[in-house]
Amino acid sequence: MDQKRYRTFADFWPFYLREHSMPETRALHYLGTSIVVAIAVLALLSQSWWLLLALPLAGYFFAWVAHFGVEKNRPATFSYPLWSLAADFKMWGLWLMGKLGPELDKAGVIKPPD
Repeated sequence: MDQKRYRTFADFWPFYLREHSMPETRALHYLGTSIVVAIAVLALLSQSWWLLLALPLAGYFFAWVAHFGVEKNRPATFSYPLWSLAADFKMWGLWLMGKLGPELDKAGVIKPPD
């Protein structure tokens, strides 16, 4: 893991993307984040607040499988928990809008060969 201490989210963001350099890692994050959003919406609509207890499990399970099993790195959430959460939703949102590619390019994430 990068030993640099990030002082702003803007400085952390490219590091976060580089820690998610593999498409499979990002896909597992998208899956987990999508499930988190679905659970939150379901809890809100049904007013079944106990469902909210599943949010950390749904979010972290897929992310940690991605980091330990695919990317082979330490999740940034261990050092930057709030920024990692915000970055996860930013990455997910940009992916949904089809705008993540330029951010990955700016961060220096190398695309896998076709």
